Amino acid sequence: MQPEDMILISVDDHVVEPPTMFDAHIPERYRDRAPRIHRRRDGSDVWMFEGQKIPNIGLNAVAGRPKEEYGVEPTAFDEMRPGCWDVAERVKDMSAAGILASMNFPSFPSFSGRLFNATEDKDLALAVLRAYNDWHVDEWCGSHPGRFIPMGLPVLWDPELAAAEVARLAAKGVHSLTFTENPAKLGLPSFHSDHWDPLWRALVEHDVVLSVHLGSSGELVVTAPDAPMDVMITLQPMNICQAAADLLWSRIPKQFPDLKIALSEGGTGWIPYFLDRLDRTYDMHHRWTGQDFGDLMPSDVFRRHFLTCFIADEVGIELRHKIGIDNIAWECDYPHSDSSWPTPAEELAVAAAGVGDEDLNKITYENAMRWYSFDPFAHRSREASTVGALRAEVAGHDVSVRSFDKGRFERPEPGADLAALAKTATA
Repeated sequence: MQPEDMILISVDDHVVEPPTMFDAHIPERYRDRAPRIHRRRDGSDVWMFEGQKIPNIGLNAVAGRPKEEYGVEPTAFDEMRPGCWDVAERVKDMSAAGILASMNFPSFPSFSGRLFNATEDKDLALAVLRAYNDWHVDEWCGSHPGRFIPMGLPVLWDPELAAAEVARLAAKGVHSLTFTENPAKLGLPSFHSDHWDPLWRALVEHDVVLSVHLGSSGELVVTAPDAPMDVMITLQPMNICQAAADLLWSRIPKQFPDLKIALSEGGTGWIPYFLDRLDRTYDMHHRWTGQDFGDLMPSDVFRRHFLTCFIADEVGIELRHKIGIDNIAWECDYPHSDSSWPTPAEELAVAAAGVGDEDLNKITYENAMRWYSFDPFAHRSREASTVGALRAEVAGHDVSVRSFDKGRFERPEPGADLAALAKTATA
């Protein structure tokens, strides 16, 4: 398949929330306490909420910048591509890259909304969280029907309230809920507890996918405080591997056999070995550990429950049938540093050389549509949804790489505390 003939739906991108996002959605009594943007003396923009300062991290908004300027230092809105935070510009950037639709994880509340979980005033936290969800669904996604898969933030501190929010969002057409990869790291009951059962029941009842993004627990794999940054970046998928093992061996697959889970930004090349390891562990040890999947093997259970996602993964594509061709979806990761924007189709064509159209269509859009109950073709024809057609709609849109003045900010020096940087990068 030629790049211009592909149809691309990305199941993992990110939004840098705009300063005005709460204006139309926060209850009046909380208006003065809602998160707000503050410009610091160094020119960087930070979110302020209940005494906390949450910066925009450079690696989270580097689309269109030279790789030499990547870093984790704070940035300002005027240093980002407008598509990071302006939805009209985002759709232009998507079309220029040939991307039909996108699912956007949050930024300043963290990937799992744990900022609000840490808020002492839980009435305020719930009001802000619901305002966030309403902004995301009604404004960000609602302004361009068929171009976004809407996603909700979870109420982490109360499973009954979390279930109620799932039902409220489902009534708006939401079929994705972001969640932490490890609630125990946040001081919450683990996946092995029955604490979360009301949430799992709600997700199943309303056909909502539990979308688990790497780093959503607030921690990344760190080997030593003085290890190079490259170590942490290389090991990022290990967070998702840990979450997959935790979830699969938990009581959840047995008690909730219809629950769907997406492993976002974890890659796929490691999955075949992981499945072999699951089955070997079960065969050798389930008689004394007490695990019982009946007539199924753990690899069967994995394929029933988990969607795996990748940006660029030639090994995973080559081993796609060992993973499960119905369990793989593509992602772009705009505007993060790993993103393939603005040439995702061309990069994917190289990685998927020799893959037949039937398999490639499943990976690029059909699996995403099925898992997330999403139908972009209700809003535009398939012929108008290809990479080539979308690019033609915005011919001339500037996707060139541009340099920004980095003199105001200091880069982390070699030997800087990697653990501290990891927490900052996933804040």
